[in-house]
Amino acid sequence: MDKSKIDYTLYLCTDRGLMSCETIEQSVEEGVKGGSTVIQLREKDCTSREFYELAVRVKKITDKYNVPLIINDRLDIAQAVDCAGVHLGQSDMPCAVARKILGEDKIIGISAATLEEAKKAQADGADYLGVGAMYATNTKTDARAVTKEQLVEIRAAVDIPIVIIGGVNQKTVPNFKGMGIDGAAVVSAVVSQPDIEKAAKDLRELCEDCFGR
Repeated sequence: MDKSKIDYTLYLCTDRGLMSCETIEQSVEEGVKGGSTVIQLREKDCTSREFYELAVRVKKITDKYNVPLIINDRLDIAQAVDCAGVHLGQSDMPCAVARKILGEDKIIGISAATLEEAKKAQADGADYLGVGAMYATNTKTDARAVTKEQLVEIRAAVDIPIVIIGGVNQKTVPNFKGMGIDGAAVVSAVVSQPDIEKAAKDLRELCEDCFGR
């Protein structure tokens, strides 16, 4: 997969505690069928073996639809399943170190809440930024707030793709129209909905309109 051609428009993160269906695999497949362009597998409360085995099953689904799979936090799991890449927070392994381990072909996304973090991430080899939290969110209660003014500063300072995160949904996506944003990272706006596929489809269309796809 050519990482320079990745479409970040609708970046769907999994959450077993919020999904409206029985399994992570089902939520991923419905989300992808609805038009999610990237899947991030997040697992905070399971063993490494369980995470690995789940990642193998999820990757079969994302491969079937040719959608990149990103693993949250766990560089070892990302390597073990040979997925598209990894997403790292500010308290995870440094981007520059992760790049040395993963090589140039894999995607590395970095969470950034300040201009300094964003510039450092780009300098250290990040492929995209997850900028937020733009709004308060129940999925990450310790997330730092980012203002739209800060987002504008970050967009002007870096030239890698920016995905907005934190409280992003049908109501809030239009607030970022024309800001040069590349995608929206969502959780409950899709996986918590009764019809995950439809929720993804509707949000994908809205994101395309707002982000100029």
